[in-house]
Amino acid sequence: MENTTLSPNFLVSIPENIVKQLHLQVGQQLTCIAKEGNIQLIPQRDIQSIRGIFEGANPENYRDRAS
Repeated sequence: MENTTLSPNFLVSIPENIVKQLHLQVGQQLTCIAKEGNIQLIPQRDIQSIRGIFEGANPENYRDRAS
């Protein structure tokens, strides 16, 4: 777990090891969600970066009901 400080301009620095771990880039947008007293920052990814993550998945019978 890493700690950071909110600046007087309401800016937060993300620790370097987390930036490296998540492969964040300068200028990358993050979605900010407030939930149950916590703040979640979720990196936005372009569609090309997630291409192929379900390779080999079987699309048969994936619905919970018949069409």
